[in-house]
Amino acid sequence: MKSRHSHFLRCGMSAIAALAIPLAVAPPAQAADYDVGPIHITQTWARATPKGASSAAGYMTITNKGATPDKVTCVSSDASAQCQIHSMSTENGVMKMRPVAGLEIKPGETVTLKPGGYHLMMEDLKHPLQAGQSVKVTLKFEHAGTVDVDYPVVAIGAPAPGADTGGNMMMGGHGGPMMGPGGGMMQQNK
Repeated sequence: MKSRHSHFLRCGMSAIAALAIPLAVAPPAQAADYDVGPIHITQTWARATPKGASSAAGYMTITNKGATPDKVTCVSSDASAQCQIHSMSTENGVMKMRPVAGLEIKPGETVTLKPGGYHLMMEDLKHPLQAGQSVKVTLKFEHAGTVDVDYPVVAIGAPAPGADTGGNMMMGGHGGPMMGPGGGMMQQNK
């Protein structure tokens, strides 16, 4: 009888532990909206990185609700030594990435930073970005001011938050080759 009681007790404790584990895991970070002057920032997110990666990308949508143009730059990130806005283009079948001194957002315009286009580039990572966490980035607008923005981190290769991973973008080392959408080569220019 004692053996049967201890068996049920062990099974019961295992079931309780199994139920408690999901409760102990932190929920994924959620994107928030941010306002600085007439600038409205939404849909912030970044991709997780593999161990040893030296750079990561972040994305967002910026709307200028004001009457004058403004420019955004990335000032700092808690996950990297350097943070910049980059553009991507294709030249002779090779995707190229270049830093942008300031990305202009015209009055009434909405600019979306997304995979394959403009994006936030965090270089010289201090640690890998892990899905479910978030990265704090300081953005500076030429006229509107400075704002701290959290970027929820989604799975490696995710095309967008909540989407299945597509694995269509692989980040290379600092300044090294990268694989772009469809497996094409990509070059980073500084």
